[in-house]
Amino acid sequence: MDIVYRDDGRPTLEQVVALYKTMAWSSADKPRSLHAGLLASHALVTAWDGPALVGLGNAISDGHLVVYFPHLIVHPDYQRRGIGSQLVRMLMGKYRGFHQQVLIADGRAIDFYKKLGFARAGATEPLWIFEGHEHDCRPRRVMMRPHGSDDGLRGGFAGLVVGGAGG
Repeated sequence: MDIVYRDDGRPTLEQVVALYKTMAWSSADKPRSLHAGLLASHALVTAWDGPALVGLGNAISDGHLVVYFPHLIVHPDYQRRGIGSQLVRMLMGKYRGFHQQVLIADGRAIDFYKKLGFARAGATEPLWIFEGHEHDCRPRRVMMRPHGSDDGLRGGFAGLVVGGAGG
């Protein structure tokens, strides 16, 4: 397996949607918006096995102080090979020294991100309006769940940050 990592990759709409469908992510149901959003990200890092897109991560940032990492996805056949870790390290390297590096994680992803240096930010709670189905949310409603809660489905949410919390 010779995985090639790129910080200048521009995957096609078809490649992105195919990858997202392997994980049943609801954003694949909005293919044009998903693709346009990824390409408009402040940073997009990709992992390739030959011509196949096998993973990606992106960042949204003000370019100076705060960065949010909304997506990290690795094809199921390529998971547990260090690809996700490498993509996160590439993104974190680009934003080293920023006051906040923020993401939202659930389920087993929490431990994955903790191993990379992320930690729960004090008593913070993630709040969002989410139109998907992966996180046990109802469309167009704000959901707040305590860290560590477990409804038997996916586990609790935790807002994780690297760096200082708050303003």
